Order: sequence, then structure tokens, then C-alpha cells
Amino acid sequence: MQIDEKTARILQSVEQNGVCVEQEVRGHSVTGVGMVFPHVMVLLCLRGTACIKFDMLEYAIEKNDLGIIPPGHFLRRLSCSEDYTFSCVLISAAMLNDVKANTFSHDHGKFNYAPICRLTDVQARRVMALNEILGAIASHDTDNLQLRQRMLLSYLAVGLEFINYYRREQDREWAESRSAKLYTQFCDLVVEHYRENRNVNYYADLMGYAPRYFSTVFRQFSGGLSPLEWIQQYVATQAKLIMDTHPEQTVKATALQLGFPTTANFCRYFKRATGIYPQAYKERRD
Repeated sequence: MQIDEKTARILQSVEQNGVCVEQEVRGHSVTGVGMVFPHVMVLLCLRGTACIKFDMLEYAIEKNDLGIIPPGHFLRRLSCSEDYTFSCVLISAAMLNDVKANTFSHDHGKFNYAPICRLTDVQARRVMALNEILGAIASHDTDNLQLRQRMLLSYLAVGLEFINYYRREQDREWAESRSAKLYTQFCDLVVEHYRENRNVNYYADLMGYAPRYFSTVFRQFSGGLSPLEWIQQYVATQAKLIMDTHPEQTVKATALQLGFPTTANFCRYFKRATGIYPQAYKERRD
């Protein structure tokens, strides 16, 4: 699956302006498509319902549900109603770092283990009003790029503070969950290090846990999925996205891109995770 023209335009806009705003997107056309972007995605359901998978966990989405997907994390829309419509704000990783430095709330990891929150009608309207302002600033043709950057940064910081306030009750509940914190930390570490290490003991050691204890607590939050299975699914998903987006690329090149020492090693790993070899996957996609 090649990146379509609209997606390419959106990604280019994020890289150039730091922010891209799509006020209304019909979700039915992107059902089943997996996404791992280097940008933050802020999604607000405007109409309809959907079921998504975020980092291997499934979530039901309804009107006024707001989701924040951090860079490098996996998102796939499994199903949705015909009228499912959402707004989307993409924020570059560089802009995100600036926003974090200008907000009072610093527990940004909570969006990894609790990416979805329910807004009221009034709160949703406020978010959409802010989106309109962000879109106008991001698309404004001005020679003063520093001014546009400062304006975007200011409104993004305000928006994040509002979202933190809207989530306050939910975040109190999640803060008490030991397994949620462990799961979040693990997901972040895998996103950062999966190309260099795919061993469960490596991540347990980084987090300061004994491997057996780590796996037990992890399963409590993941619905029974083991850390090794999570890593395998994540790496396989990354491999599929590369092969779908760049069908002309060889399996050897994909293996190198994912950090595998040899093509044979990658092929065996992909087969264990998916049941088929990479070349068979590529041929089936053609």
C-alpha cells in the first residue's frame, strides 16, 4: 500500500509548519490501515463509533472521545460506523518538545497508557474552536516564521493544559495502577530501542524488575499478552508497514532498517510472529 497523495501532503505540512490540522476526516476510508507516525496525533470523534487498536490494546470510540497518540506508537482502526468522522491535529516531535517545556503539567506519559478520554459536548466544542485557530495559524502565509511558531506554541500549550484539566479524574484512577505504569514504561522503551534489542530481559533490567515479576504484572494489564508477544507483534507491524509503504524495497533492506543482523534472522523472526515469511507477505500484498 503506497502512501496516498493526501497523507503525503499532510506529512509534508507537519514537517514544514510543525502542525497540520484536518477539521473533518471520514474514517471509513482508513479502516484497517496501521499507522506509526513520527508525529503526535490528536484525534477527536465528531460523529459515529469506531474500534481502534493502540499498542496492541483495543478501545471503543464514541462521539466526543479524544485520543492523543504519541510519536512512534502503533494505531490501527479495526472497524467503524459509516458516519464515523473525526478531527485530526498532527504535531511534529520537535514542536511537541517545545510544548512540553511550556506547560505546567509534565506527566505526559499518561497519554501512552490512557490515550482516550471522554469529553463533554462543551469541552469538545472548545477543542474544535482551538483546532480552528491552530489551523488558521498553521496555514497562514507569512514571512515571519518565528512569529507563527510562537503563536502555534502558545495555543498548543493552552490546549494541552485544557486537556490535562478535562482528564483529571481519569488520571487519578490510572495513577494508582501499578500495571498501567509498568506497561507504559515498557511500550516507550520498546518504541525507542526495538531496532537494537528485542529481548524481554533487556527491558525488565532497564526498568529494574526481575523478568518473572515483570511478565506477571505486564500480563495483568495486557489482557494476557506476554511482553515477548508484544515485542514480536510490534516489530512485525513495523515490518509490514515498511513493506506496504515501500513495496519495491527488498527484504534484505527491510531487515537492515529494522536492525536485524542478517536477512535470515529477520525472516525467522517475522515467521514466528506472523506465521509467514516476509517474501510471502510481500507477494500476497501485490
